[in-house]
Amino acid sequence: MNPSPVILITGGSRGIGAATARLAAARGYDVAISFAADEAGALAVASDIEAAGRRALVRRADSADPQQVAELFNAIDRKFGRIDVLVNNAAIIAPQSRLESLTFERMQRIFAVNTIGPMLCAQEAVKRMSHRHNGPGGAIVNVSSAAARLGSPNEYVDYAASKGALETFTTGLAREVAREGIRVNCVRPGHIYTEMHASGGEPGRVDRLKDSIPMGRGGQPEEVARAILWLASGEASFVTGTFVDATGGK
Repeated sequence: MNPSPVILITGGSRGIGAATARLAAARGYDVAISFAADEAGALAVASDIEAAGRRALVRRADSADPQQVAELFNAIDRKFGRIDVLVNNAAIIAPQSRLESLTFERMQRIFAVNTIGPMLCAQEAVKRMSHRHNGPGGAIVNVSSAAARLGSPNEYVDYAASKGALETFTTGLAREVAREGIRVNCVRPGHIYTEMHASGGEPGRVDRLKDSIPMGRGGQPEEVARAILWLASGEASFVTGTFVDATGGK
């Protein structure tokens, strides 16, 4: 009997990460999730994974800290002995603001988590997946944002810029490892009903903006999770360096 495939979802305690973890378990993955602060949320997701009959691993890890990233992957090695899919989902925003009011510390932290963090995680994943390193191959899915295309003026230009950098990284890494058994793709969520908007100071942001979306509504985390897991799956076996917008047409 083949062992179950193993997926790591960073930022798996809530929102899109939690929805992806639950759906992955339903589709037969053993699931590792990392979280930064919401331990109760992460443990609730893990109990749902186990209720679906899959194995779960929960680790607190700041994806911008190389030591914590290394420890996260070492824990996956110990528990599962493999990793098949990395979903770089962990990200942060800060309160809505124009550029003039952004602090240097805020800019640094947003780029550290949203851009450098996925690069550190991908580095560890490639060392395990790549044929160059005697790995079996695998898939990496980066979670960007429609903000990378739209720029988030007057709200989060630093966040948007960090996601734009993540997209360029997606393109470069996809080409770098394309002949080593690793596919690298990206999902761009639009306005999705998650807790993240409260971090930006406007919990009701999706409802305010939904009339600007061609489909006339905000998205659900599960709708993004399905796009992520399609890119991760064998159904997308000839797809790499690609961007899937889950934005309702915006």
